[in-house]
Amino acid sequence: MDHAADAHRTDLMTITRFVLNEQSKHPDSKGDFSILLNNIVLGCKFVCSAVNKAGLAKLIGLAGDTNVQGEEQKKLDVLSNEVFIKALISSGRTCILVSEEDEEATFVSPPLRGKYCVVFDPLDGSSNIDCGVSIGTIFGIYLVNDLEATIDDALQPGKNMLAAGYCMYGSSCMLVLSTGNGVNGFTLDPSLGEFILTHSDIKIPKTGKIYSVNEGNAKNWDGPTAKYIENCKFPKDGSSPKSLRYVGSMVADVHRTLLYGGIFLYPADRKSPNGKLRVLYEVFPMSFLMEQAGGQAFTGKIRALDLVPKKIHERSPIFLGSYEDVEEIKALYAAAKNQI
Repeated sequence: MDHAADAHRTDLMTITRFVLNEQSKHPDSKGDFSILLNNIVLGCKFVCSAVNKAGLAKLIGLAGDTNVQGEEQKKLDVLSNEVFIKALISSGRTCILVSEEDEEATFVSPPLRGKYCVVFDPLDGSSNIDCGVSIGTIFGIYLVNDLEATIDDALQPGKNMLAAGYCMYGSSCMLVLSTGNGVNGFTLDPSLGEFILTHSDIKIPKTGKIYSVNEGNAKNWDGPTAKYIENCKFPKDGSSPKSLRYVGSMVADVHRTLLYGGIFLYPADRKSPNGKLRVLYEVFPMSFLMEQAGGQAFTGKIRALDLVPKKIHERSPIFLGSYEDVEEIKALYAAAKNQI
């Protein structure tokens, strides 16, 4: 047994240690935010474990079946939603929860109520569960000033977010987090059951060689989007064309964009004039992370984080990624607007 190596492993920056270090920079902090993040991390570990054994445990596509104990089997996305709802409520630090899986917001009962609103997609990309493609959890956190919270407290612009992140369940389990002071990535060490800091201060390259979009919708795109993709494939300046990479799982596509640069886009089209991705728990958290890493996020009209949602499941077009690449699409929309 290599005791020296084992001793070295205790000198790791775990996510708990990282959050406590950040908390120590705010002497007036009572630790509420740290406790909330700790419960989100616990939910991610639970879902990661469920994803890894989903096929064996019959969690894939079998909602409605019963197991040998006569208990109803839950599909993975339903299970994930319950895990996060319970983890967030039991933290005692939340007052409103908005989940992609639930039509209405969840208002926490007064004895367990805290000052934070959490918006989340418990299992994004769940249509890919059956084929083993990377999927993930996306979340964002707001501060609520009045504990007698109303739905309006969840309908804040993205620029008001305190923190955002996602946990990707793939070849490894990785949690990417920003508390408004840069972006850091933590990888789950299964032998320790701990998220370890592996990607500190992530910065997206100023420009990238990859574009990520569902080209199956191309015939319904507007002019600026079509022109941008045309420029990606057939650059006029003699540069190499960009490569297309599209998984169809937002967490996987945005994660690759964040690390390698480029652009991820889900534009409006004639079929979906308001776009497809949900503002509160998909567009806002990913836009927050992208800006914190030095990139941009744009809706086709305005900066994504300036949007003020009117409904909890509102949708929006989104273009996010490397600063220069998003500048290019912004210029195309500005030119199209000037021609009207």
